[in-house]
Amino acid sequence: MTRRNPPPVSLLLLLVLLPLLAVAPTSLAQDFDFFYFVLQWPGSYCDTAKSCCYPTSGKPAADFGIHGLWPNYNDGSYPSNCDPNSPYDASKVRDLLSSMRQKWPTLACPSSDGTQFWTHEWEKHGTCSESVLDQHDYFQAALGLKKQVDVLQILQDAGIQPDGGNYSLKSIVSAISDAIGYTPWIECNKDEAGNSQLYQVYLCVDTSAAKLIQCPVLPRKRCGSEIEFPSF
Repeated sequence: MTRRNPPPVSLLLLLVLLPLLAVAPTSLAQDFDFFYFVLQWPGSYCDTAKSCCYPTSGKPAADFGIHGLWPNYNDGSYPSNCDPNSPYDASKVRDLLSSMRQKWPTLACPSSDGTQFWTHEWEKHGTCSESVLDQHDYFQAALGLKKQVDVLQILQDAGIQPDGGNYSLKSIVSAISDAIGYTPWIECNKDEAGNSQLYQVYLCVDTSAAKLIQCPVLPRKRCGSEIEFPSF
């Protein structure tokens, strides 16, 4: 009987690894469909029973601040906390910190410098877009979108002022959609008296985080037909 030589170790190793490589996810794969870019009105954050605390840098400007840039799926669900091995690192965004303090301020209590807020946003949301944006690019993209869309100016140009007055939800949506060409989603909260007020504006952005798009899906919760726009 002829004796056969065993296959080389390298071939055996390859045969073992091939099935694993076939199913292993690639870090370069796009794993979301679009972003929500969420802007928050500080007057509405603070005018609640919970109130607010100004950051250690002082009272923010009376302007919509960035809440977050959130990867989402077209079915309305979203990924979160995608990479525990990629913590927020302030040294990676050192050149952006001044702008982040101005455009992405924290209003949570107790008063802080914003680090905890940005850590949460990066680790919960930003890590889920690492296939497209590294940590620096993620924060830079959000700041760029804020500069691209001046929601407060758009509303003021339409006669909608943060003066504590009531405005129709339709007029707010129309003012923004007429200016940017896409329909926003408006989130409301309640002031201390229980009145509905303009809280956050959601805009949809493509996976490059550079271009506004029509929202594939919108959150389900709705505001009333008349909402307050409080001062700050």
